[in-house]
Amino acid sequence: MSLRSVDKIKSEHQNLPKHIVIVMDGNGRWAKKRFMPRTAGHHAGVKATRKVVEGCVARGIHALTLFAFSSENWRRPEQEVSSLMSLFVTTLQSEVKSLHEQDVRIRFIGDCTAFDEKLREKIQQAESLTINNKGLQLNIAVNYGGRWDIANAFKPIAEKILKGELSLEDVNAELVNQYVSLADLTEPDLFIRTGGEQRISNFLIWQLAYTELYFTDVLWPDFNANELDTAMEWYSSRQRRFGKTGEQLQDTNHG
Repeated sequence: MSLRSVDKIKSEHQNLPKHIVIVMDGNGRWAKKRFMPRTAGHHAGVKATRKVVEGCVARGIHALTLFAFSSENWRRPEQEVSSLMSLFVTTLQSEVKSLHEQDVRIRFIGDCTAFDEKLREKIQQAESLTINNKGLQLNIAVNYGGRWDIANAFKPIAEKILKGELSLEDVNAELVNQYVSLADLTEPDLFIRTGGEQRISNFLIWQLAYTELYFTDVLWPDFNANELDTAMEWYSSRQRRFGKTGEQLQDTNHG
């Protein structure tokens, strides 16, 4: 699908997603199908990521959040984890300048304290360089888990309760929402998972409460801007009711 057809979708529906989140699944299976090592799939996945990020920039998407490494991924074979860590470093080195030139802001969510000093330094440099950029807000989840995110959000809340700055009656969804990752962004509109699996795998479980879920059999290294457009076209056909009836939404739209 071309940029022109994206413009057509915008004119017809006026409800393209502002915030897209993606579970990038299928690198290993992509490599296995080609009798290649899993690391080759991860390298191919980086190329796909570049295409999708550039696609989001071109289409004016406000925020893109990518699940790069979950807190459960440490359970993978040690050699694969080591290779992924090295790939993170080299990718940051090679991509950050280009992203900065495209006015992309990069930030990382998750517990980065588990990474070695070199990777933490690259993460800090990428965030510092792009902190004032106003274009695509690119969020990369590393050593991240949704349950960790929620538990982490309750720590400052509990601390304020112990200090008497908050009472138990003050604790509600709106308060918790202020402390989870990406609290300053609009909640995700569109969740995409590649690779054929149909689950969210502990990703942004608080933030995805009303997100539209799109699953595709396409393996991540084969996912590109055209596949992104297909997902956005599917999203544009959805009626997001947020607990209301379809008739209520129609009355609101016609009012």
